Amino acid sequence: MFTGIIQATGEIVSLENRGDALTMRLKAPGFFKKCKLGDSVANDGVCLSIEKCTEDEATFCLMHQTVENTGFKQAAPGKLVNLELACRADSFMGGHFVMGHVDSTTEVIAVTPRETGVEVDLKLPADLRRYVIRRGSIALNGISLTVAEKFEDSMRVCIIPETLARTNLRNWGVGTIVNVEVDMLGKYIENFLKERDLA
Repeated sequence: MFTGIIQATGEIVSLENRGDALTMRLKAPGFFKKCKLGDSVANDGVCLSIEKCTEDEATFCLMHQTVENTGFKQAAPGKLVNLELACRADSFMGGHFVMGHVDSTTEVIAVTPRETGVEVDLKLPADLRRYVIRRGSIALNGISLTVAEKFEDSMRVCIIPETLARTNLRNWGVGTIVNVEVDMLGKYIENFLKERDLA
């Protein structure tokens, strides 16, 4: 589990096609110092396990399904990836509960600079609309953000300078594909109500 508070960005060094999977090597100086084989790391909000690592680099395996259903289908060397280590039981919960299980991808449709920070408008996938609420939490490329506005088929988030500086959001533009994970609490409530009605 993660909190959506990005700790570093890593640069994709290489990608190797393994048939039904993709090997990705990331460089993030000093970030993997305390990591070991098998540790979970959120990569743009996707929970991946470390296959091997040094203090400065780590290698991950992405199964074909993960690649096809996330923004990693557009992965390329040099691209920045948001990184977060799995949280501990005593971790400071600065964001919200993020599972690292991406629900869908969406597309940036507008980036509007403001006096402080920027506003970003993104398409709102129809199958996720019921889970998104104004002033609610959402994870975009693993970043815990607040939904500022919800429209018929889009949503808006407002980004402060600190978030821009620390994440790959600073590189987003119209057409950028972004991983989306909605707040899991809404999904659990929906499932509970469905199961109760079937009982």
